[in-house]
Amino acid sequence: MDVAEKRRPQDGRLKTRTPEGNEVELRLSSLPTANGEKMVMRVFDPDILLKSFSDLGLANEDYRQWEALVKNPNGIVLVTGPTGSGKTTTLYSSLKKLATSEVNVCSIEDPIEMVESAFNQMQVHQSIGLTFSEGVRALLRQDPDIIMVGEIRDLETAEMAIQAALTGHLVISTLHTSDAPSAITRLLELGIAPYLIKATLLGVMAQRLVRTLCPSCSRSVAVDEDAWKLLVSPFKAKVPKQMQVPVGCLECRDTGYLGREGIYELLTMTDEVKNLVSGDMDLAKLRRTAMKGGMRTLRLSGALKVAAGETTINEVLRVAPLTSVE
Repeated sequence: MDVAEKRRPQDGRLKTRTPEGNEVELRLSSLPTANGEKMVMRVFDPDILLKSFSDLGLANEDYRQWEALVKNPNGIVLVTGPTGSGKTTTLYSSLKKLATSEVNVCSIEDPIEMVESAFNQMQVHQSIGLTFSEGVRALLRQDPDIIMVGEIRDLETAEMAIQAALTGHLVISTLHTSDAPSAITRLLELGIAPYLIKATLLGVMAQRLVRTLCPSCSRSVAVDEDAWKLLVSPFKAKVPKQMQVPVGCLECRDTGYLGREGIYELLTMTDEVKNLVSGDMDLAKLRRTAMKGGMRTLRLSGALKVAAGETTINEVLRVAPLTSVE
């Protein structure tokens, strides 16, 4: 970054060390405003990749289904969500477990979020024509077993990902959609033929991050039934007797929260779901079918964490969209 330039936005990165001596990367973004430069720092801690999936919030049946998806020899697995929802951490954590000495794992990213020696990472360079689609085309000549595409943004990249899946590779990538079923709609809008989606897509996982309550100071209160009904609407779920609420202490800097966990919505492409994929697909019907097959919405996944005393109703409502099944 040019420290003398204050008139235009800039991006940069630096590495520092924690008090324990571990290396951490900071991604910096500056923006000129009326009152001076505004800066946002994103922390990329490599230690997060060493955490188990239960620490990240993915556990029980959702974890078993996700593990089964990423162990397929070929096909496409998608992770969806807005910026900052933990998609990259999920992908890196999964790839780190899959990247053994017998497996060739390659990625094309923009930018490379965390440098990881366990797999081969390539950076997108728009200025020289190295796009996501060109990167995938090059990776196919590297005899990969698993390909990670940082993001499917256009038809060309989607077509290359499908071509890779059809030729015997597992492709893991991200999309920006609000929930898991909408990823199928997004692929159709990009111009992918329904029969190709049925042939290659294995599953879609939508996710969000919620703050977890500080274990040192949270306290139990009676559940607000109106707030609980708003959380699980339009579904019915048993109201828990107690829930935890934030208080604030020195350990959590008086916020009441300490750390974050993911909430997940996992859609697997069962035969019933595949039968509904068409050019004029009814999204609400597909969502209902997926839920009959065991998919939990983001809000229902969050409700389970509220009932377990890990987070609050307001925190889940803040990040998880309302699901329509009409």
